[in-house]
Amino acid sequence: MAKVKRKKGTTRVSRKNQVTLPVAALAQAHLRPGDEVRVNVEAPGRITLVRAHDPLDEFAGRLRGLSAATDLQSLRDEWER
Repeated sequence: MAKVKRKKGTTRVSRKNQVTLPVAALAQAHLRPGDEVRVNVEAPGRITLVRAHDPLDEFAGRLRGLSAATDLQSLRDEWER
């Protein structure tokens, strides 16, 4: 089978419903092998991957005034707009 030439940054869904994510996209998202991601369906034809474990969740509530000064959910909602 001949190797198919694709546009940079694109991939294809396999018969097993698998995709290979471009390395550059993973690097920009700061995702590494072994990271767990949550799959969200945004709209027909639009799927987003979100790190399942947010490193900020580990510290939120531990530092005095941090949770009062920042509303993480409202910031996340802004990013999705």
